Amino acid sequence: MRIAIPLVLSIAISSQAAIADIKRHASIPEALQGSWATSADACKIANKSAVALAAKTYAGPAGNCTVMWVSETPSPHGALYSARLRCPNEDAQQQWSETNLVIRSDDTNQISVGPDFGSLKTYQRCP
Repeated sequence: MRIAIPLVLSIAISSQAAIADIKRHASIPEALQGSWATSADACKIANKSAVALAAKTYAGPAGNCTVMWVSETPSPHGALYSARLRCPNEDAQQQWSETNLVIRSDDTNQISVGPDFGSLKTYQRCP
């Protein structure tokens, strides 16, 4: 019992430290804004797989959505972003639906975007 209490306190303190590093933004960071496509050729044509990110909007495979807020979490390979989106819903019972968008960037003018880590796709910046 004496060992369990310090262990629980240690875990609780380290969890709080990790949570404290998350920053919340009102919009998508400027460095991520722009048009992104799966290849240079896809940048030249209207492509449904392309992604366009602006401060408060997302257009891509999930539809044309409004950005509600963005969380930024530091990682060893650069920041990870999680955007909360409000998208038009094609279901007649609800006008809007909410979804998440994960964005991982690197320093090579590429980002990975998807609804979760398991379905991230890589995009490159369009000129």
